[in-house]
Amino acid sequence: MSESEREAMEYDVVIVGAGPAGLSAAIRLKQLDADCNVVVLEKGSEVGAHILSGAVLDPVGLDALIPDWKAKGAPLNVPVTEDNFYMLGEAGQLRIPNAPMPPLMNNHGNYIVSMGNVCRWMAEQAEEMGVEIFPGMACSELVYGGNGEVKGVVAGEFGKNADGSHGDSYEPGMELHGKYVFLSEGVRGSLSKQVIAKYNLSDGHEPQKFGLGMKEIWEVDPAKHREGTVTHTMGWPLNGNAGGGSFIYHLENNQVYVGFVVHLNYKNPHLFPYMEFQRFKHHPMVADLLKGGKRVAYGARAISEGGFQSMPKMVAPGVALLGCSVGMVNVPRIKGNHNAMLSGMAAAEAAIEAMSNDRASDELAAYEAEVRTGKIGQDLRKVRNVKPLWSKYGLTASLIMGGLDMWTNTLGFSFLGTLGHGKSDADATEEASKHTPIDYPKPDGKLSFDRLTNVAFSFTNHEESQPAHLTLTDADVPVKSNLPKFAGPSARYCPAGVYEFVEEEGKDTRFVINFQNCVHCKTCDIKDPAQNIVWTTPQGGDGPNYPNM
Repeated sequence: MSESEREAMEYDVVIVGAGPAGLSAAIRLKQLDADCNVVVLEKGSEVGAHILSGAVLDPVGLDALIPDWKAKGAPLNVPVTEDNFYMLGEAGQLRIPNAPMPPLMNNHGNYIVSMGNVCRWMAEQAEEMGVEIFPGMACSELVYGGNGEVKGVVAGEFGKNADGSHGDSYEPGMELHGKYVFLSEGVRGSLSKQVIAKYNLSDGHEPQKFGLGMKEIWEVDPAKHREGTVTHTMGWPLNGNAGGGSFIYHLENNQVYVGFVVHLNYKNPHLFPYMEFQRFKHHPMVADLLKGGKRVAYGARAISEGGFQSMPKMVAPGVALLGCSVGMVNVPRIKGNHNAMLSGMAAAEAAIEAMSNDRASDELAAYEAEVRTGKIGQDLRKVRNVKPLWSKYGLTASLIMGGLDMWTNTLGFSFLGTLGHGKSDADATEEASKHTPIDYPKPDGKLSFDRLTNVAFSFTNHEESQPAHLTLTDADVPVKSNLPKFAGPSARYCPAGVYEFVEEEGKDTRFVINFQNCVHCKTCDIKDPAQNIVWTTPQGGDGPNYPNM
């Protein structure tokens, strides 16, 4: 069967991605119109399989979407009871008092959750309302209408050989058409990236900024477990090499989320984000917590950090970008799930209004207006200068000036206006000759682990016979340019060991892509200095299978 013979199914709204934004949109569509025909397509093997989050949830989005979520059994079981901030040195720590912090930094009323489990629960609510949800259905391409509008997506294409040809079990997939298509793929989604480029949606906006978030789940000694405790740290081991910090969240059943975020605008290509994370766990405060425990899961994901000024235009003919496809993370709070939920609701409301007036496949301008001027925009405007201050002036200045700016923004004004970000994260990378290599201690196998060992704890799987979902625009760039100029940074910025430079006696250096290891973090698509690596979705169901992440 040729691709031109694909079957097509018609829906009112096609939603790509069963994360908090996509599921909120689906639920809100059915709340407003029970007859609305809605489908949600999820590339993970199940809903929640690809969800990785900092996992402290502000319930404002859920309150608006499903006010009786407690009665319906939503898995929000651990309210935050203690909130700690520390500045770390190599051998000690300094507690930062909570009192001077702006009210928005208070975690009172928030919950430590597994966002994977929250999304599984939301999917159950959506299906009870009649939403069709298809996991394991990667969306490989967009379908355009005769006027250049986004008409739908192709989903469920399977059975290609490694060279891209059709294998014996090839299935061409289906075209799913909608009056509107919602893209809620998360950070740096492949279809969202195409839409942003095709319709020039980033024009007039600051470049998007990103961080790399890595997380492990640990089971700790019950004597050390403090359910409901939230701890954030800054400083060591990154110090002046990069922006970022850590989070340690005590959830139920003696489990602790231990996470580390590295801002991807770092200059030194010798920096090894994954090893910074592993080194962090040897800080006395952290090591004392983890000793006697065991790591049970690992994952990594890019985080959109550009905030208010980096959000591109969110709509084009027939399509709307939701949640982290736009970039709605409140960076100092390390929270974006509440805004993702609110964005899904806003998109649904705009679509229902449009369809009730016999509109279809046009721009949902009402959705964009609500995001920029409503609760999401208000949340992000208050913190819009924290990230650029940190990037330009470092941690200490950002704590003082950023804190003051958040306070004044709480009162409705800012002395700074709106600061720009400047360079993209790829452009921020400087040549290796300007920097000193960093010596990282070898993982001890107890508190710290090598990448490949940890990748096994992400339960990642890719069918090896399929085409690689990581491709190079120019195959010569890694060895001929990135290696001599930047010391081959892809061998370090990837938290899963996908990329390596292989040197064999008597042979030229080879660049190898081990796509089977990929945990779908998208860091390579973001940080590569030449922007030479392209991430696309693999066939459905492949990738990590995060347990309760």
